Amino acid sequence: MRSKAKCFVVRPSTKKPALPLSYHMHIFLPYVLFLPAIFLTVSEAACNPQDRESLLWFSGNVSSSVSPLNWNLSIDCCSWEGITCDDSSESHVTAISLPFRGLSGNLSSSVHNLLRLSHLDLSHNLLSGPLPPGFFSALGQLMVLNLSYNIFTGDLPLEHRFGDGSNRYFPIQTVDLSSNLLQGEILNNNIYLQGAINLISFNVSNNSFTGPIPTFMCMSSPQLSKLDFSYNDFTGVISEGLGRCLRLSFLRAGFNNLSGDIPSEIYNLSELEQLFLPVNHLSGKIDDDITRLRKLTSLELYANHLEGEIPTDIGKLSSLRSLQLHINNFTGSVPLSLANCTNLLKLNLRVNRLGGSLTELDFSRFQSLRVLDLGNNSFTGDIPHEVFSCKSLTAIRLAGNKLTGQIPPQVAELESLSFLTFSDNKLTNITGALSILQGCRKLSTLIMAKNFYDETVPSNEDFLAPDGFPELQIFGIGGSRLKGEIPAWLIKLKSLQLMDLSSNRFEGSIPGWLGTLPNLFYMDLSDNLLSGELPKEIFNLRALMSQKAYDATERNYLELPIFISPNNVTIKQEYNQLFSLPPAIYIKKNNLTGSIPVEAGQLKVLHALELSHNCLSGSIPHELSNLTNLERLDLSNNSLSGRIPWSLTSLHFMSYFNVANNSLEGPIPTGSQFDTFPKAYFEGNPLLCGGVLLTSCKATTTDEEDTTTDEEDIEELRRMFIIGLAIGFFVSYCSYWYFFATRCA
Repeated sequence: MRSKAKCFVVRPSTKKPALPLSYHMHIFLPYVLFLPAIFLTVSEAACNPQDRESLLWFSGNVSSSVSPLNWNLSIDCCSWEGITCDDSSESHVTAISLPFRGLSGNLSSSVHNLLRLSHLDLSHNLLSGPLPPGFFSALGQLMVLNLSYNIFTGDLPLEHRFGDGSNRYFPIQTVDLSSNLLQGEILNNNIYLQGAINLISFNVSNNSFTGPIPTFMCMSSPQLSKLDFSYNDFTGVISEGLGRCLRLSFLRAGFNNLSGDIPSEIYNLSELEQLFLPVNHLSGKIDDDITRLRKLTSLELYANHLEGEIPTDIGKLSSLRSLQLHINNFTGSVPLSLANCTNLLKLNLRVNRLGGSLTELDFSRFQSLRVLDLGNNSFTGDIPHEVFSCKSLTAIRLAGNKLTGQIPPQVAELESLSFLTFSDNKLTNITGALSILQGCRKLSTLIMAKNFYDETVPSNEDFLAPDGFPELQIFGIGGSRLKGEIPAWLIKLKSLQLMDLSSNRFEGSIPGWLGTLPNLFYMDLSDNLLSGELPKEIFNLRALMSQKAYDATERNYLELPIFISPNNVTIKQEYNQLFSLPPAIYIKKNNLTGSIPVEAGQLKVLHALELSHNCLSGSIPHELSNLTNLERLDLSNNSLSGRIPWSLTSLHFMSYFNVANNSLEGPIPTGSQFDTFPKAYFEGNPLLCGGVLLTSCKATTTDEEDTTTDEEDIEELRRMFIIGLAIGFFVSYCSYWYFFATRCA
């Protein structure tokens, strides 16, 4: 039998009945359970009030285009988004990390009050304005500063000495101010930089800094391993001081206005892995001592004024992965020791004065090589078969040399080859070349211009295998005086986007099936012997009919830039991507007859249309005013008649309009872009008047007047028709009643 539990009773002086203990436990138990939480809250102190206030001042100066900062005032600021605090009893803020938050506004000086702040990352935002005065020295505990990819402006704050005149040392290790709008000089009396003895990385690239490169930093910061001054406006010679940065592994100062020789002390930086000094005005030679830099993986000195020979022992830099010395004045031959650089991924020696035969260099050792550019030099002899033993090659440029012979069949073994140009050489047998190259399944760019002189291009559609050139987007065989007709096998190139057949001797008519190529947006048939009428079908190019279709065209990445004259002028421009090339149709300097098809007005994406120097007749179609993106229209030197359509004044982007030497008449349209075109663009039309020709048009009317007259005539005919209809109805009605009345009588 169970025993009953005893019940303790409280007997107060009021003598009221006692309550059971369970009742009291029910009342006090929640408080007892809550005691640990109270002690826990006390032990984990809230963030420092001064830091909290500073953060609130900071947030009050910024806003977010993404979403508001999750800084809830009802919770501890150490738990706010992007905020980290230390473990001290006062919980000071030690880090602010808010990259990619769409923040805009100014950087408040309230951050100066965050005395324990060691990490500040506000990169990839839209913060603007100058950096607060004393910004650097106020943050005395800062170790990592990243303000890159914002729009900060002004000079770097000039930090001054302290009141007692002493220097102070700062623990800063990383400074990244890249990709802003900062300017001015980085002065050697900047106390903050002089005291940054632990600085490892300093990046101010992509700004507008001027003056000399601050090489003094190597004296105060001997631990530096990364210096990036590229993409600024630094000037002058590279002064002494860099040799003290014995741990430097990355030195980048390209795309500035630096001049003079490459300092010899750079060759003592044995830890250097990247030397990036392109697009400056550096001169002199590359010293043989560069071979001391055995850890060098990237040497980029292109687009300078360097001269002399490439160091004979450059092959000692066996770790090189990228060697780019193009656009300089180097002479001599390619050093044979270069074959020891078996890790090379990219070799670019384009636009120098190098010569000799390429067959002496052992290309078979470059099994990792992906990009080879030896264009615009003076190399002679045959194309070495060994080049095509580099199985990793994706891009080859041998253009602009003095190479002879034929295309080696081994090129078809390069399964990854996507870019190939050997234009402007002395190669022969275009039929053999096309037969071999159509086996390169990945080929997207093939430029063979200025070769195969006076040969006949195979034109039969069956010449191209069903799977030939399946990914070809760029095809150029211009400037070769090639004979025959436009090849029928081009209809199979469904990926084709750019086609250059200019400056040849192609005969016959322009095939209408060119308009069926779904991705073609750039076509140059200029300077040939083409005849017949301009087929309306070629103006059915789908990629040019709407912006949506044009944008949907897939464009592969170009491994190397191509050089094209977008306005069919002498100076060629460099294009690294196809999407930056203006959509265009060039068919000037042929023997075309007939009228300009009204279908030309369908190509709303077209930027340039050139039909000059033909035998075209008829009027200029009003439909051309539908080409709202047109920038260039050249119809000169034809036999066009009639008036210049007034509607062309609506083409606000048109900067070139030439109709000289035709049989046009009437007034030249005025207003908009037409007020900017020179007189020469209208001369040779005896019946044209007005505008820049300064001849009276009293006996003529404008298109607007013609339109008004036509509308008045139509209205008059409409009135006459209605009146005639009413009279006819009245006569018929009277006749009917007369007949009815007579019959009844």
